[in-house]
Amino acid sequence: MNLCFDIDIAKDYTNKSQISRVLTEYWVKINGYCPNCGELHLKEFENNRPVADFYCKSCSEQYELKSKNGIKLGNKIVDGAYTTMINRITSDENPNFFFLTYDKMKWKVNNFLIVPKYYFTPEIIVKRNPLSKNARRAGWIGCNIDITRIPENGRIFLVKDSKIISKSNVQSKWKRTNFLKTKTGESKGWILDIMNCVDQYLRQNSAISARINHEFH
Repeated sequence: MNLCFDIDIAKDYTNKSQISRVLTEYWVKINGYCPNCGELHLKEFENNRPVADFYCKSCSEQYELKSKNGIKLGNKIVDGAYTTMINRITSDENPNFFFLTYDKMKWKVNNFLIVPKYYFTPEIIVKRNPLSKNARRAGWIGCNIDITRIPENGRIFLVKDSKIISKSNVQSKWKRTNFLKTKTGESKGWILDIMNCVDQYLRQNSAISARINHEFH
């Protein structure tokens, strides 16, 4: 896996957002793989497909890519229309989501992770305020993806802090999430709530332990 973008493929573009889109999508196409079955080189859907960006030719899993310039992923990812996103994640063809952060100065990947589709619930999609009446798309309502509501075991890194995670490690973590596939509705929501509570408990106790060690050493 090469963490550097191939900037030559975007030499014919001048728009900054188009350059970023072309570079990040091409990088995933060349370096990404299917965590579900291990198939290399994901296939691209046609442009502007409403459901996903990539698919695996072996197991048919679908993937959508969200990317941003920056070192860290942050707590929220800006997405498109709220209603479209809700319809997407509640449909029978809801995709898994790749999240990619990169350094725009070096055109290099910092983090690349996947969140399996069954971790996505309407509760993690946060509705933004409608655009003002003076805006070109007056009344349009966008959304944010609240990453903090996704349990830690649902955030599977392929690259973390510019360090490549082994494929076997990624697939092992992916398989441990499979039990959620059969859960729906309130049952799944209850399980995800418990996972988040456990994560919060572990973080709090880790912080307390670190503070105690600091004070006594």
